[in-house]
Amino acid sequence: MPLGERPLRRLPQLFTGLALYGFSLSVMVRASLGVNPWSVLYEGLARHTSLSFGTISAVVGVLVLLLWIPLRQRPAFGTAANIVVLACASDLGLLLLPQHLGLPARIGLLVGGVLLNGLSVAVYVGARYGPGPRDGLMTGMSAATGRSLRSVRTLIEVAVLAVGWLLGGSVGAGTVLYALAVGPVTQFFLPRCAYRSAAEALG
Repeated sequence: MPLGERPLRRLPQLFTGLALYGFSLSVMVRASLGVNPWSVLYEGLARHTSLSFGTISAVVGVLVLLLWIPLRQRPAFGTAANIVVLACASDLGLLLLPQHLGLPARIGLLVGGVLLNGLSVAVYVGARYGPGPRDGLMTGMSAATGRSLRSVRTLIEVAVLAVGWLLGGSVGAGTVLYALAVGPVTQFFLPRCAYRSAAEALG
């Protein structure tokens, strides 16, 4: 749906959620205990290029969008915003957050990063401005293959994780914690963040 047909007052929710998501990625990177599968890929690619973590996330996001074409997926305003805001917020977070912290601080960063990530997903998805590139790839592949969203997402993330690990991205306890916790955290917050139209609000 075109942007003009969306309530503009929901734009702050979209941008807040995306900014928090990007920042949560940088928090988990600074924890140095393992990151989510896509961040493993970004870290691995960063080891072999001069590009920043955020820039790589944007480049990968654009490449993933190209995969939408045969899947007949259509990007929305939120799709483009996802690429730009995540890249800027994650790079800013990495610039602001200190490195080489002690283990207790790193554990705190990891747990906080996972919780913030789940909350941020609920916030930006709840704004209902369209899926991000990676979410759209998942739903498009699910529709094209007839497989469940869960199985398609698992397949994509295992493949991304394997490539990122081979390139030198960090896999660890944080990767496992993210896989187990981010879904329940997002599910908890989503009903509290989801936008409802006037008709929906009236039942």
